[in-house]
Amino acid sequence: MINIESQTAPECLMSSHGTPLFGHFDGPVTSLGLEQFNYFNEMDKPASRLSRYFNYKQFQFINIVTPRFVIGVAIADIRYVGSAFCYLYDISKNRLTETTWLKPLGRGYELTPSPMSGVAKMGNRRAKVSFTISDGVWHVSILTANIQAELDLNTPVLSLPMAMCNPTGYSGWTYTQKHNGLKPTGELTIDDEPQPLNNALAGYDFSAGYMRRETSWRWASINAHTHDGVLGLNLAAGVNETGCNENVFWVNGERHLLGPVHFIFQRVTGVESHRQAQTSWRIYSDNGQVELSFNPVNCRQEKLNLLLLKSNFRQYLGYYSGYIIDNFGNKHIIDNLLGLTEDHFARW
Repeated sequence: MINIESQTAPECLMSSHGTPLFGHFDGPVTSLGLEQFNYFNEMDKPASRLSRYFNYKQFQFINIVTPRFVIGVAIADIRYVGSAFCYLYDISKNRLTETTWLKPLGRGYELTPSPMSGVAKMGNRRAKVSFTISDGVWHVSILTANIQAELDLNTPVLSLPMAMCNPTGYSGWTYTQKHNGLKPTGELTIDDEPQPLNNALAGYDFSAGYMRRETSWRWASINAHTHDGVLGLNLAAGVNETGCNENVFWVNGERHLLGPVHFIFQRVTGVESHRQAQTSWRIYSDNGQVELSFNPVNCRQEKLNLLLLKSNFRQYLGYYSGYIIDNFGNKHIIDNLLGLTEDHFARW
């Protein structure tokens, strides 16, 4: 097993010298300290005002899982453009529908730079999504053709998020905060039918910073009820690995920080891309703590080629099997649990 120490979360991510504090934290930071960040370019000169603005990227994501449906909502600000999506996956029908938004140059949307408070929103009169964070508690509002939701994401007592900061590139940094196995309460209506929330679970992702201009990652996520109780999982490779990683396992709210993992899968391209959802994945760690297979059944995908900006995004829905050993040595069998994976390339 692995022992990863976390430190008390600072109120501000920046030190008195304008440098970010790196490592794992035991809770959210209140402020990223963007104004205090002492940002230099690759030639060790102070970054220009334009670089300070356009090199900062941010995105937030919410996943809601009920016995009948999966909802995924994302809002992203890459400065040149803002984008958002909201999809609804019908589990029994294996059917995915979505609403998307694309806004230029900061117009018609906003994202909070604080993991503790603020609003992220995008939309129009007919359809809109928003995340409101108050004292670290997330509220989700969705209005689309088939979803109406007003939900609070409640944290289990004493449960800690995965919150961390790593150096990125030559002088950048990335702050990432995630929490799975949360309990949504409020109102959720799908296709004019109110949905019970007694067995619903949720998770969120807050990521921001001066990220690499060109990056890619693989990602895995689970929010599920099992005979061991409520399990939450977040695994990633390709990003956030310069010092520590964002891999974490929650068992009934108790956080277990994990070591690095590998993602093995066949990326299907070109004329065979319609077969992507049939490709099986293997996700494992070298120390034997994680051994999972993932079998996709559907995929939310989008390709954007805007010359200077590119995004090749695939988020799969499917079923996990295998095991995870927590940091107390307890082996948790994963038997056909619904979850997500993601394969993403971005030039931003």
